[in-house]
Amino acid sequence: MNSLLQKAIEGNRLSPAEALDILKNAPWTEVTEAADIVRHRINPGNKVGYTAFRIINYTNVCEITCSFCSFCRPAHSPEAYVLSLDEIRQKTLEAKAKGADQIFLQGGVNKDIPLSYYTDVLKMLTQEMGVKVRGFSPVELVRIAEFNGISLDELLDILKDAGLSSVPGAGAEILSDRMRQILSPKKLPAQVWCDTLAACHKKGLPGSANIVFGSVETPEEIIEHLDYVRKTQDIANGFKSFVVWTFQPQTDKFPIRHVRGDEYLKLLALSRLYLDNIPHIEVSLLGMGLSLGELGLHCGADDINSIVIEENVLQNHGLTTIEQAENFIKNAGFTPYRRSLNFD
Repeated sequence: MNSLLQKAIEGNRLSPAEALDILKNAPWTEVTEAADIVRHRINPGNKVGYTAFRIINYTNVCEITCSFCSFCRPAHSPEAYVLSLDEIRQKTLEAKAKGADQIFLQGGVNKDIPLSYYTDVLKMLTQEMGVKVRGFSPVELVRIAEFNGISLDELLDILKDAGLSSVPGAGAEILSDRMRQILSPKKLPAQVWCDTLAACHKKGLPGSANIVFGSVETPEEIIEHLDYVRKTQDIANGFKSFVVWTFQPQTDKFPIRHVRGDEYLKLLALSRLYLDNIPHIEVSLLGMGLSLGELGLHCGADDINSIVIEENVLQNHGLTTIEQAENFIKNAGFTPYRRSLNFD
């Protein structure tokens, strides 16, 4: 086997240059074999995790206007909305009826929403409805703080006191400032994205990280992304998992290329090898589908994330019931266990 892969198997940290060498030159089958070995070293046993939650997109008004997004609307659009507390309550009741006890709150950057809306929603969900809440991407948090004239730390204290228990690593896509200018010049620069999540993690608001690839990014930028994530984890230790996604065609304003299955599995595996400080790797059933997802569980991943109840931004290729999730994991040759969004 490739000596760099053997180095990772033995528990030694790969450098960015070594990871780039693996990405460019190592056979994908060897990379996935090594990742499966490392996966079982980090997470002994034959268990695969899943979770159950509902995504609630509380608003589709957004001023960031990412080139690849078809979900957002300008405030003056007849299709623009902000969900009321009653609408969020109803969606939560529907989720609980299907066995979900967690809500993932995500929307756009909407300057017209007062801070009290966010705290009222969080209190209603956690105190009245008894669910856990993950919410607000880094750019949402930064802009909410700015709109209200408070620091990020002050905002995080307010939201945590109202019931927020974790923050997603959304809006990462590719952590390369060249790519972020192509994706959306209004999004946070790569280092600011990392600093924002490190601040969340230090406040006791953990979450996940991800990468979205399949555009005009270079191999060097993929490794740059992984390195940003690993360095942030070294600082704050709040990433519970890492997810590999591919871009989905939503608009004609952003170049998307076909990602082959072996390319996806190779990057999934390399993520397991490089991110030695992140405990779990999730395969994206929602984005990649069931067949490739099953293979991913033998290529370094130990979690499927699903089920997802309601997804308005991406096409859902995954699972929608707890029974489906458990059967999927069993059929892949593993023992399912249900976990929370925070892996507790």
